[in-house]
Amino acid sequence: MEKRKIAFHTFGCKLNFAETSAIARKFTEESYTAVDFKEKADIYVIHSCTVTAQAERKCKAAIRQAVRRNPDASVAVIGCYSQLKPDELMKMPGVNIVLGNHEKYRLFDVIAQQNGAINQNHDLHYHGHLSPADGTADYVTDQEIKTSRAYEPGYSINDRTRSFFKVQDGCDYFCSYCAIPFARGRSRSATIKETIDIAQKIASSDIREIVLTGVNIGDFGSRHNETFFGLVKELNQLAGIDRIRISSIEPELLEDRIIELVGSSDKLMPHFHIPLQSGTDRILELMRRKYKREVFAARVHKIKELMLHACIAADVITGFPGETEEDFNDTVSFIDSLDISYLHVFTYSTRPGTRSAEMEGQVSESEKTRRSKILHRLSDEKKLKFYTQNMNALQDVLWESDTQDGMMFGFTGNYIRCKTPHDQLKVNTIEKVKLLSIDDDGVFTVDVVK
Repeated sequence: MEKRKIAFHTFGCKLNFAETSAIARKFTEESYTAVDFKEKADIYVIHSCTVTAQAERKCKAAIRQAVRRNPDASVAVIGCYSQLKPDELMKMPGVNIVLGNHEKYRLFDVIAQQNGAINQNHDLHYHGHLSPADGTADYVTDQEIKTSRAYEPGYSINDRTRSFFKVQDGCDYFCSYCAIPFARGRSRSATIKETIDIAQKIASSDIREIVLTGVNIGDFGSRHNETFFGLVKELNQLAGIDRIRISSIEPELLEDRIIELVGSSDKLMPHFHIPLQSGTDRILELMRRKYKREVFAARVHKIKELMLHACIAADVITGFPGETEEDFNDTVSFIDSLDISYLHVFTYSTRPGTRSAEMEGQVSESEKTRRSKILHRLSDEKKLKFYTQNMNALQDVLWESDTQDGMMFGFTGNYIRCKTPHDQLKVNTIEKVKLLSIDDDGVFTVDVVK
């Protein structure tokens, strides 16, 4: 019997990609064939994101594309958007299955039970409502309470070079602009031992690099009386993996001892992604962030003190309610004063049910756009300065399989993209190079060090 074809399309964070890979493995191990989302398939799975309104629009566009490619296909939408707005998605023509973040791991069983003939009227999506909570958060959902203790590990192996490794899920912070705690529930993780056991499975493959992902990875182990530092310390001893990267980590959770461990390790990459969100304490307080800007600055100074060529990326949100021109200019000046490498710029997007959606002082879309352009220019300036600082430096590059115009690409430990003439024997190898010059796309040409 011919295998059924299934296609996955993932939006959002690295965590989603790790989870998609784990879900997809259940299908490919059980007589399904995975095909590209642009091909005709029997089942289309869209792993959704809800961090911005634009992310939701992209999800809807992908649904319409899938239906056009095969009107007879089953379309499943899983993830954060499905958790928060299941009714909205079920109304879209062609959508058969809507599963929230905990239920998405049942996707294989759901499709198997239905035997490919999905009943349009069955209730596979879950309703949650926003309601006041006591203590930690202002809002929780019924579904969030039900799933807050469940933890599903995951890791990607689609790319033989790199694996996104999920080590934590959920968040207890409830920042005033963020819907993710509603969509993913409370902070949770496995124990260090359980996490290392999974990491050893990755290490037994051909993968050379692990990227640690989660919603709030610095909060790893909080329910087990363990710490993220403890996990990273153990992973640093793991045989079979050459590189480990830490993805986004909150500034107040990026302890000095973590930075010092990275600085002394050959395995932990000098690459940091630290959310700033605003450069003024007044806006940080409105956002309900758990630090002041001096904490962020101290982390940057500590990193650069130990690792001069480290890459430091920062998230920043512009147009948050109440952000005045003075606040914005103060943020720009603060960022400009720091030795960071580039920015991830986000234009504030109202998320229903969050505290900021009710705030006064909403910034106009035109003003958000203007401020965003200024921050993007500042990011470009920062990146050029960072690249210039690394000119002629010796770095180790992990070469990947992607090719374009006869060139292959890879990343240095401090996350600078490089290229060299394609050589299949170099794929998934680490090679020492000298960084020579930057092309128009911001990619370094290199000279191999013999």
